[in-house]
Amino acid sequence: ELALKSLGSEGLFLFSSLDTNNDLYLSPEEFKPIAEKLTGVAPISEFEEEETPDPSGETLSVVAKFQPLVMETMTKSKDGFLGISHVALSGLRNWTAPAAPMSVMLARQFKAFLPPKNKVDLGDPWWIIPSELNIFTGYLSNNRFYPPPPKGKEIIIHRLLSMFHPRPFVKTRFAPQGAVACIQAISTFYYTIAFRIHAEFQLNEPPDFPFWFSPGQFTGHIILSKDSSHVREFKLFVPNNRSLNVDMEWLYGASESSNMEVDIGYLPQMELESTGPSIPSVIHDENGNVIDSRDPSGEPIQFVFEEITWQQEIPWEEAAQKLEVAMYPFKKVSYLPFTQAFERAKAEKKLVHSILLWGALDDQKHNKLLSASLPMPGSGRTLRETVLESSPILALLNESFISSWSLVKELEELQTNRENEFYSKLADLHLEKYNFPVEMIICLPNGTVVHHINANYFLDITSMKPEDVESSIFSFSTNFEDPSTATYLQFLKEGLQRAKPYLQS
Repeated sequence: ELALKSLGSEGLFLFSSLDTNNDLYLSPEEFKPIAEKLTGVAPISEFEEEETPDPSGETLSVVAKFQPLVMETMTKSKDGFLGISHVALSGLRNWTAPAAPMSVMLARQFKAFLPPKNKVDLGDPWWIIPSELNIFTGYLSNNRFYPPPPKGKEIIIHRLLSMFHPRPFVKTRFAPQGAVACIQAISTFYYTIAFRIHAEFQLNEPPDFPFWFSPGQFTGHIILSKDSSHVREFKLFVPNNRSLNVDMEWLYGASESSNMEVDIGYLPQMELESTGPSIPSVIHDENGNVIDSRDPSGEPIQFVFEEITWQQEIPWEEAAQKLEVAMYPFKKVSYLPFTQAFERAKAEKKLVHSILLWGALDDQKHNKLLSASLPMPGSGRTLRETVLESSPILALLNESFISSWSLVKELEELQTNRENEFYSKLADLHLEKYNFPVEMIICLPNGTVVHHINANYFLDITSMKPEDVESSIFSFSTNFEDPSTATYLQFLKEGLQRAKPYLQS
């Protein structure tokens, strides 16, 4: 109360965004972002002091490519952003180019991508940055402007993402956080490492309120020597193959409980790529003497690199799937594209278990979209982190269903596609049953819906005591402690039961 009286609500909001340990005291470390902002000088970090370039070390040139968010893809654009102040979106509108179009980095900094000693098999994932959040820990504060100083393996990822924007958070507010990797190919001296990173950016600064920009994922690969002295190739990008790939959230007041606006949109391009292999920063002749990096005519010396012969490798799609399952255990069940799911279901004589949602199920957008739009705290994570990951659900889905998830926007586009009447009808039957934000649907291979339940309703009944639930709606099984798992299992079994007459005929 004294702090509120001294600073006012907006002043206290800024103070608490810096006071990361909530002790009402700003340590020099906590005050650092403001000091850097006021003085314009950033002190040399301990990491940079330790990593003074080795005269014989190699450097890698990385370029950033960025096309800003297509504003028309935001759902709020349909009403002309009515009721949304221009200030709230200023950080988004002003972000039109990468913060650093090119950067030169030390090859050895990419050592963070190398596998630990016990993870040298193809496709065996490990965490570069472990996720520290789960359904029990909740999520991190929205009321923050400046990222905490990166440590250890976070440093290289922070530096790479800083090429896009000066305020990347390498640990997201919601699970699953972090970065995961696996070996895609092995040669005598090199690895190809596939990776997936969940990170987000803070686009606003005081006195504006926070605006969070969260791409669905960053993915990519690096080819580097096993001793990390040489990087042959590096690429990191936000996938742009779906119609929506970014979540945005912004606060409307000076407290954690202030109203929050949520939207999704499409980002056409956000990628980093090496311009070529890493090269020595200093060149020596055969006698060890330093020589000029340009030939007598002034042209840069051309390096010739040996061709890499891969002894073992797996396809990119397989590596990406391994990373996806590491981030999301519920993906132990394959989730096929919408139309493929119905073709597979017809061939295997199974039902389709379909999840229709406003935002994606298998990237970090879905967590926040749901938790912001559903009435129960943390409810967005419930569906994915408990129900769809539980062993009995995974077993039944694998045995009796073909699973799929789709964006509403994608089915609306399919619905209007008259080139394939069957696909259009499938989309139509799904959208008839959809209610915001998520609808779980069980249907026959011909698209006939035999059962469906809305996420809001599902989460409402699973939060009630068993004795308060009408037995005719869903019955709770005493075999499972978790009512969510029991209820979802019941939902699937009832779908199978209702489909029996159709399947038998």
